[in-house]
Amino acid sequence: MKLQRLLNLTRKAVEEYQMIQDGDRIAIGVSGGKDSLTLLYALAGLRKFYPHPFELHAISVDLGYQGFDLSPVRELCESLKVPYTIVPTQIGGIITAAGRESHPCSLCARLRRGALNQAARELGCNKVAYAHHSDDIVETMMLSLMYEGRFYSFPPVTYLDGTELTVIRPLMFVWEADIIGFKNKYALPVVKNLCPADGHTKRQEIKELLRELNRQNHGVKERMLTAVLNGRIPDWPTRQGKYFL
Repeated sequence: MKLQRLLNLTRKAVEEYQMIQDGDRIAIGVSGGKDSLTLLYALAGLRKFYPHPFELHAISVDLGYQGFDLSPVRELCESLKVPYTIVPTQIGGIITAAGRESHPCSLCARLRRGALNQAARELGCNKVAYAHHSDDIVETMMLSLMYEGRFYSFPPVTYLDGTELTVIRPLMFVWEADIIGFKNKYALPVVKNLCPADGHTKRQEIKELLRELNRQNHGVKERMLTAVLNGRIPDWPTRQGKYFL
């Protein structure tokens, strides 16, 4: 995927769900993975021409694993002229001590979100951008359907009462395969995930199931995404027309 295509899909999400307004200061959660680095590129590019001016600040939450080197991310932020902050934590040690029986992935996610949101507020940001893409939306819907018995997926825009921050997901119309292509084409400096649970989660099982379903019935993931977009899910904002690419 070329940069212009990425910018078009990002603007489509931002326009249709009114994600960005004049004067927003947006924190980008940057883990060092391909998704968050693609989001960094997308918003840094959109900032140059979007009619509603906004500021960016990239934030990485360091989980405390030995050997986790974020210097390539810092260099990328410098090249894109995006301020960058690393938040040191001991979340990795907390998760290791808790053990697998305590649902470490959900605990880790809560702790990481808390550290990210706190840093965003301290830096004067009013919004936080997450790098969830189309596959994440469909996978979350399937997880909810299979393990909670309800049709649900996270909304494109969420206001967090407790922190007075608004979460936005500008990559919601970008598929993971396109992000992989973008990562390869632009040589994104991906930082290896050192989490011992990486690749051994219920989400990974759902990802593999969807891959097989899509292989047998081409386009099934796209149709599932359409079902989510049109599903009138509670908490989802109204879609503002359609931005044509």
